[in-house]
Amino acid sequence: MNELAIYIHWPYCARICPYCDFNVYKQRADNELRGRIIEDLKSWREWTGERKISSIHFGGGTPSLMSAEDIKNILAAINSNWPDIKDVEIAIEANPHDADKIKWRAYAQAGVNRLSLGVQSFHDPALKLLGRDHSTAKAKEALSLAVDIFPSVSLDLIFGWAEQTQALLQQDLDIALQSGAQHISAYQLTIEEGTAFAKAQARGDIKAVDPDKSADFYDLIRARLCAEGFEHYEVSNFARESHHSRHNLTYWMGGDYVGVGPGAHGRLTHEGKRYATVAAMRPDAYKTEFLEEKTELTPTAWAEEYLLMGLRIETGISLSRFKEIGGSELDETALIDFKNAGFIQIAEDRIAATTKGRLVLNMITEKLLVR
Repeated sequence: MNELAIYIHWPYCARICPYCDFNVYKQRADNELRGRIIEDLKSWREWTGERKISSIHFGGGTPSLMSAEDIKNILAAINSNWPDIKDVEIAIEANPHDADKIKWRAYAQAGVNRLSLGVQSFHDPALKLLGRDHSTAKAKEALSLAVDIFPSVSLDLIFGWAEQTQALLQQDLDIALQSGAQHISAYQLTIEEGTAFAKAQARGDIKAVDPDKSADFYDLIRARLCAEGFEHYEVSNFARESHHSRHNLTYWMGGDYVGVGPGAHGRLTHEGKRYATVAAMRPDAYKTEFLEEKTELTPTAWAEEYLLMGLRIETGISLSRFKEIGGSELDETALIDFKNAGFIQIAEDRIAATTKGRLVLNMITEKLLVR
């Protein structure tokens, strides 16, 4: 529990995707934000004390719009506050459109050792539907460049978009598997309230396939990637050996992480209490006051979050840890029913959702919790 992950949120995007509900803003010149992020990091050091850094993740937004100098200076600030980061997973999210050999090599020289590429699809009509600013050719070019420069590469795919077929999904998987990427994230297209896609669907312009078809796609993805040697270690994530996302595992395993940058979330354990933090959402507001919310979680809320996040991963949760942080007894009848139905596995101190169970996690957690 002494390890600490750090998340840096860069909120700007060249183009805002119609399915996105993240805290993002249209790209503009902002010469002050890097400096404020560095100041924010210093303020967190005073609260966290000395910790071993487990991972650093630049997300967004589109952090690949940042200069290599920005990345270098932020990493230097982290290293000055929490030494030593030389063996830490340092990842950055990138769009294929922003692929640049000189810039990406400078990222690597600054210390970035993992790149997550937002490919989404290798089918041009799908990219157009999803509002992406790159083509299939550009995605392949960017992926090849990433594999050449970074020791660990992850790519994102979106499935379940309107008019997708199993043949088109297989083509996406073929290209992804041939690319050399060691990690693949496969996300179901969901229509989030307030997005452009939600407004389109309200007008009858369907953007996603029906849930049954999407579930079939999910089964196909899992079967194919596992057959190719990828481990299905989290609901949406598949990795070759030693290429799991250490940063995301911190979230799913209930570890501590600091969130800096506009709208960044964090979770910190301090003197036996668990705090949820949210940075000021708008970039201009963040420059005035870093923190918008700092809430002490009740022991019950802490334990429930641990259960909800932990059942997403293959290893599941520790029952003793669940009780230690404040969880009440889980519903014994529901536990037995879910085990008999093949939704969960129980082994000594641990419970874990099966592949079948991970498809209905909300239902499982709702019935397991005794309120």
